[in-house]
Amino acid sequence: MKSESELTEKVERAALALRSARAPLFLSGAGISAESGIPTFRGADGLWNNYRSEDLATPVAFARDPALVWSWYNWRKRLIAEKQPNAAHYAAADISRKIPTLLAATQNVDGFHAVAGIENILEMHGNIYRTRCTACGDITENRGDILPTTPCATCAEPTLRPDIVWFGEALPANVLQPIYERLQICDAIVVVGTSGSVYPAAGFAVEVRRREGHVIEINVDEGHGHYANDIYLRGRAGEILPRIAELL
Repeated sequence: MKSESELTEKVERAALALRSARAPLFLSGAGISAESGIPTFRGADGLWNNYRSEDLATPVAFARDPALVWSWYNWRKRLIAEKQPNAAHYAAADISRKIPTLLAATQNVDGFHAVAGIENILEMHGNIYRTRCTACGDITENRGDILPTTPCATCAEPTLRPDIVWFGEALPANVLQPIYERLQICDAIVVVGTSGSVYPAAGFAVEVRRREGHVIEINVDEGHGHYANDIYLRGRAGEILPRIAELL
C-alpha cells in the first residue's frame, strides 16, 4: 500500500460498496487463518513439507495408507486446537451481523469463522473436527485422535474418514448451491486470504466483476491475476477487515 491515505480511501470505498450491496458474498481462504499461526498448505511454512498434497489429501492416498493420512489430520487438529481466531475472523463476524444479507463461505477447515460468531458459515472444503462414516454416512464432531480402527459411533464399523473435500472430489451440492444462487445476483464480494488457484472458488470474483459488481480483495501478496479487482487492499486481514467493519 503506497500510503495510509490511500489505504483509508480504499477502506472507505470497500465499506460503502458493502453498505450499498443488495446481495453481498464473503469468501475466505488459508491466508486469513495464517494470521492465527496456522501454516498454509502451499506456503513456505507448509504442512509436512516432505509430502506432496497427493500423498495425503486424496481418496487414493487414504485407501493406500489410512494410518499416514489420519496421523497427518490428527497432527493438524492438535495444531489448530492450540490456536485461536484472530481479529480478521471476528471482524468478518461483525460484518455478518451488521449486514444480515451477507452470505459467508470459507475454503478453510479449521472452524474459526463459526467460533468467531458467523452463523451458518458455508464450509466449502469441510471441517477438520468432523468425521464421516463411509458405511452409514453418519457425520459426527470428533475432536480426538482417530485411528483406522476407530469405530463409527452409529454403526460401529471402522470406516471413518475426515469430513474433508479431498483433491479430486466434488464439493457438496448443499454448500455450492446457495453460493451459485447468490452469484446470480451478487453485487459485491469480499475475498480474503485466498490464492485464487482453487476452483470453483477462484471464479467467484470473476463472475461478480463480469456482472459489474464490486470486488474487494484483501491479501498480503500482490494480486494473482485471477480477479479483475475493483478494490485491492494489500495487507493483513487482521488490520484491514476491522477497519471496514467499523465503518458499517
